[in-house]
Amino acid sequence: MDQPKEAATSAPAAAAPTPVVSDGPKKELFNDPARTGFDPEMKWWMNYFRILSGGMTNEGKFHYREWRYKVHEERDCRRCEENRNWLFTHSPVVRFLSEKIGDLNGDLNKDNVMCRRCPARLTEDGQVHRQSGGFSPDHGILLCANEIRDRKHMEDTLAHEMVHAWDHLRWKVDWMGDKDLKHAACTEIRASMLSGECRWTRETFTRGQWNLTQQFQHCVRRRAIQSVMARPRCKDEEQATKVVNQVWESCFSDTRPFDEVYR
Repeated sequence: MDQPKEAATSAPAAAAPTPVVSDGPKKELFNDPARTGFDPEMKWWMNYFRILSGGMTNEGKFHYREWRYKVHEERDCRRCEENRNWLFTHSPVVRFLSEKIGDLNGDLNKDNVMCRRCPARLTEDGQVHRQSGGFSPDHGILLCANEIRDRKHMEDTLAHEMVHAWDHLRWKVDWMGDKDLKHAACTEIRASMLSGECRWTRETFTRGQWNLTQQFQHCVRRRAIQSVMARPRCKDEEQATKVVNQVWESCFSDTRPFDEVYR
């Protein structure tokens, strides 16, 4: 359902709290100026100077980034809405998917494709958890205004979530995996495959993945596993990988509602 962004930053060992070994969910880290060097009570340029002078840890930089997103929330959402409206008017893939969703008695418009700021989370293992979009059968599509880099990134994100919407109308997907995680695995494979987010240029120049063979397949599989892992019913990466592998052949070959993979 959620489309994860592949970014993970580890704070220096000396600056981070002692990791807690646990099989359960990792605890979220909240800012402590004495530990991180980021102080929200200070002017932005003073915090920025701390970054430039090495006076802020990676954890502090994360909290600074989130703080600035709050400041620019209105600007980011306005730009997001402008790009969303443009894509619904001019993007071939968005218009095609919108038409196919309409054929299944669905309707996506500015009231249920919403631009919002999406706070990221930093956990005690140093992992940053963020997303660029999401789909909910009850509420529609979420576009994360602060995480989307440009119009092309939004087009990929919107196409990804629209594939989820089409799948839900067509098959009534078990999104949370309450009965079977295979539903989630299949729709994530299809969304990553059909949205364009795994094209060679995106993988190479944006994510730094320089695979020369089967790059597309590796990307789709990796991102599907990451998305399945985000489901509450998924225990770990091993289970997510197993489920994705179980449905891979049938779902990777299913390009509906497209005739083939175009992007």
